[in-house]
Amino acid sequence: MLGTVVDSPIGPLGLIASDTGLRAVSFHGRRIRPDGRSPVLAEAARQIDAYFAGDLVTFDLPLELQGTEFQRRCWLALATIPYGQTVSYGEQARRLGLGSDAARAVGAANGRNPLPIVLPCHRVIGANGSLTGFGGGIDLKRFLLEHEGAFLPFG
Repeated sequence: MLGTVVDSPIGPLGLIASDTGLRAVSFHGRRIRPDGRSPVLAEAARQIDAYFAGDLVTFDLPLELQGTEFQRRCWLALATIPYGQTVSYGEQARRLGLGSDAARAVGAANGRNPLPIVLPCHRVIGANGSLTGFGGGIDLKRFLLEHEGAFLPFG
């Protein structure tokens, strides 16, 4: 595994990759020991910088997702939620061809998303518009949504 740390407006982000794809983005970047340079990490760092500069709305990176088939389906579906927009957990479930009663299972899968920001789980909110469930904390979720210009009913 290769790692690097990217400084960002939300603090240091740790990036972990293999030779072929990005595996993880960590909000605890200082815990990552940079141990090599790779084209995957260099491009991921460039795209994260561009995202925070407001110049990138969709990430285009090779990913190496490790999880169950259901988790991978949920995570990849996150990339289809447009920049600056939100959907509920129930809506994400429906988009996956599941009933809205699968919202909790989708939320649990999103909670294990190894690539926050890149696969934007921060764009998934409660059915009533509330900001719930984000590994980086609710304040960070709010920051990311505000950065994207998303309408927040409970702002």
